[in-house]
Amino acid sequence: MAFNIGSGLEGKSVIVTGGSGGIGREVCLAFAAAGSRVAVVDVDEASVKALVAEMEGGPHLAIAHDLRPVAGHAALVEKVTNAFGKLDVLVQTAAVLRRRPSVFDVSEADWDIQHDVNLKASFFLCQAAARVMRDQGSGGRIINFTSQGWMSGGFGGSVAYAATKGGIVSMTRGLARSLAKERITVNAVSPGAADTAMMRSGMDEAALAATVAQIPLGYMAAPSELAGSVLFLASDHAGYITGATINVSGGWLMY
Repeated sequence: MAFNIGSGLEGKSVIVTGGSGGIGREVCLAFAAAGSRVAVVDVDEASVKALVAEMEGGPHLAIAHDLRPVAGHAALVEKVTNAFGKLDVLVQTAAVLRRRPSVFDVSEADWDIQHDVNLKASFFLCQAAARVMRDQGSGGRIINFTSQGWMSGGFGGSVAYAATKGGIVSMTRGLARSLAKERITVNAVSPGAADTAMMRSGMDEAALAATVAQIPLGYMAAPSELAGSVLFLASDHAGYITGATINVSGGWLMY
């Protein structure tokens, strides 16, 4: 069979949560450049509208939406399918990090908001998107975001965040197995140290330098360097990949 060098992303309908954040923004821009139609989902209305105004091609969709009330997920997916006619790809970059000095400083509220956004909301949006993809009968792609904490366990007050990201990996594998018969692939991207506001939050320059010193490639990734792995998993080239966690960490962890 001849190998098609094209990505197959032209005309695809894509939802990106956390779409105006550091990594999510670059993912949205990359899908738009590849010819996809993108629904940019984030909590801040001004930021999603500003991003959509920058994006190539289109039409694209700016949706200000709080992911925590899971009862609203079906309506979110319906809004996108009404606008684009279908749903092909769901990418979930949305996450909350509450970094604390130690495990003794983590509160119940810290635990709850991280699990509500990072894990609970992710599962139920996967469910809502997969239901539509199944009913369309043409399969689909779901790409979740974890972090290196899923394997390292995190440290200090980031353990609660790492717990959510370990859950994402297990959830991704379970959904991949469950949805394979519907021709829906489910994979995860595991960033290392990406130079985003979230990465820098609560870390001084000395802590950042110590982190970079552990990375064999010697620098924090630009957010745009994460977008390629997402587009690959959404493309025709990754049709036989499901249940995988793609390590994009510059060698920080190797597995």
